[in-house]
Amino acid sequence: MADKITLLDGSGGSCMMDMIAKRGIQTLDPVWAFNMKYPDLVEELYKQYVEAGSEVILANTFGANRLSVGHFSDYDPADVVREGVRIGRSVVESTTVCGEPGGKKAQLWLDIGALTKLLKPANRKDSPRWMTHEECEDIFAEQIGAGARAGVDGILLETFMDLNMMEIGVKVASRYDVPVYCMMTYEKNHMTMMGNTIAQVIERLAPYGVAAVGMNCSLGPAESLGVIEEYRQLTDMPLLFKPNSGKPVIDAEGNATQPYSPEQFVKECRPALDIVQYIGGCCGTSPAYIKALREAIDSL
Repeated sequence: MADKITLLDGSGGSCMMDMIAKRGIQTLDPVWAFNMKYPDLVEELYKQYVEAGSEVILANTFGANRLSVGHFSDYDPADVVREGVRIGRSVVESTTVCGEPGGKKAQLWLDIGALTKLLKPANRKDSPRWMTHEECEDIFAEQIGAGARAGVDGILLETFMDLNMMEIGVKVASRYDVPVYCMMTYEKNHMTMMGNTIAQVIERLAPYGVAAVGMNCSLGPAESLGVIEEYRQLTDMPLLFKPNSGKPVIDAEGNATQPYSPEQFVKECRPALDIVQYIGGCCGTSPAYIKALREAIDSL
């Protein structure tokens, strides 16, 4: 078993969309916009995660970069990021893990997702789909800088499929005096969509002294277990594991349900508890899944 397992949170986006729907509000706003429009909802969800047992919550800043914010709104991306950190900080300062009186406080990590444009290939004409390495670095510098200066305990770069883009993000994040964590997203063949292998990820990121590496999204726990096992075979670095709750099932009425209950999710995550240092859930998971993971970890 891993020496110490830190429990992360679950999905932010899908949970917040469910919460807003239950309020009877119909919106096409991206989830990062909730920092500005529905901050109480963001705060409520992350309080639920900490009370369920999360020792780390991710600020609602995943897509709060110039490309996405500028496309959907007139907000300043830095303001959106700072507000996401402010909300997260209020939760970790006021809520104890598992809600225990006098209990430990959770950490707040800045959450950085991959950008919506691709890095421009060499010797190719300009295209609206592409950005240069310099443009990519500038976008990350704006987003990460705003969050780091607002006060976070770590910086997580997650759901990246391009190792070149991840390396640019890590280069920027490494300018700040907080740990940097990295998660790529993989296909069933253990490669990213851009063809990066696990060995390549480890080789490129290790020199930056990142605090942990691993995988999130794309796959459910059973399908992604082989990915995290390959990581362990290739490195002794601390590992992060944040799988989805399985591929959603669409019924005849068009309603999506998760194939894994919290109990089934934990059952299929159980082998990973022997090799990872950080675990949580990605798309489709909720505080109920995190509570079930908390119980499993505490029973080891």
